[in-house]
Amino acid sequence: MAIDTRTGEDLENLKDMAAAHFWPHSRQAGDLSDDTGITLVGDANGVWVEDLKGVKWFDTIAGMWLKNIGHGRNEIAEAVYKQMTQVSYSPGGTVSPATVELSGKLASLTPDKDSRIYFVSGGSEAVETALKMAKKYHSNNGQSRWKVISRRGSYHGATHACISLGGGGVGAPGDYGPLMPGNIHVSNVDNYRDIYQDPIECAYDIERAILHEGPESVAAVIGEPISAANGIHVPDPRYWPLVREICDKYGVLLICDEVITGFGRTGKMFAVEHWGITPDIMTVAKGLTSGYIPIGATIASKKVADAFIGDDDKTFRSLITFGGNPVACAAAITNLDIMINEGMVENSRVMGDYLYEKLQTLRKHEIVGDIRGGLGLLCAIELVKDKSTKEKFSKEDELAKKGAVLMREHALLGRVGDVIPMSPPLCITSDEIDEFIGRMDLILGKLSNQLG
Repeated sequence: MAIDTRTGEDLENLKDMAAAHFWPHSRQAGDLSDDTGITLVGDANGVWVEDLKGVKWFDTIAGMWLKNIGHGRNEIAEAVYKQMTQVSYSPGGTVSPATVELSGKLASLTPDKDSRIYFVSGGSEAVETALKMAKKYHSNNGQSRWKVISRRGSYHGATHACISLGGGGVGAPGDYGPLMPGNIHVSNVDNYRDIYQDPIECAYDIERAILHEGPESVAAVIGEPISAANGIHVPDPRYWPLVREICDKYGVLLICDEVITGFGRTGKMFAVEHWGITPDIMTVAKGLTSGYIPIGATIASKKVADAFIGDDDKTFRSLITFGGNPVACAAAITNLDIMINEGMVENSRVMGDYLYEKLQTLRKHEIVGDIRGGLGLLCAIELVKDKSTKEKFSKEDELAKKGAVLMREHALLGRVGDVIPMSPPLCITSDEIDEFIGRMDLILGKLSNQLG
């Protein structure tokens, strides 16, 4: 892969253009200061990303929880180029072989091998589609169910319907007005600050909510198998089987959001496999192409999909312009082939165990309250002001700002706050984990001194 070699005046012009016109996600428009972590990058390979100054950065969260096979795989570019020279977009009433092939390949990997795949552009659209699909499913079966139960602190996407799940996502409802009606929020899994003595009481919260709202009004329960936004707490092994049982008991559909946890992240192709459950609907995106090209999918079990077959009024009337784009599908097929042929799911399991073991050495720092993980390459460190009380840092402590500066100082790309998530590419090696742990050890030592 060719490196972007722009330097000097060209680089300064780019920075000026970015400051004037580029609006970064979840940051102040035009803010490109060094402290905020805006970096112009030109090349990447595996777990490493190189900026235009030649500095190599370690990608701690796989871009945005998605670079599962790692950066710099030319095979994806070749597959995309080949597809673009054939059909780059399927006009209405047609479908490309790549789209059909991906649907079959994806179905073969899911818990329900007879599932149907509804392609979209990304994770938010996948969840939005799942919500509509669940409500229409009940309508097709002669019921009017429209309420959705979700877990507080979860994140399911950026659309207005999605931010209404989990209690509002990033900044809502204060930033974006009232949440959409019909969203019921219950407790989430938290193994560090236990809400209940018995952790599966969180599952019974779902049943209590169904009974309170009336089962005849509840369409679905939605949850991430392991919630990244809530701090990466691995649930009690009894939790998801019980949630599945509760949903079946009341005729409620179970939607599992695998946008982050899918495609090897937890050491299995899908996280639900750890607990042997089959969701009624699954949502996927990110790792489906490892972020090389945007794509997402809503995966409906045979039970759900069959409810849309029959009279015309049973048709799922939902359109996504770029759903099933042939180029994106070609990228996804190649991405899955690489993942499977190179044993990256198994590597996630093995290296995940190694990472979790090495993370334990960081408990020596006074600000490290908890180390979480144990299922694949999805771990987290929770930072606290006081280990004995689990007191969180205040806004005045400027934990995130100080942590971001230190992350940049040690060339780590990632997030710092009360929780530091870790989800590196699945191709990571033990030597690279050792390098990461060494840098994180230095960061936590300096951060402890600054906050102490």
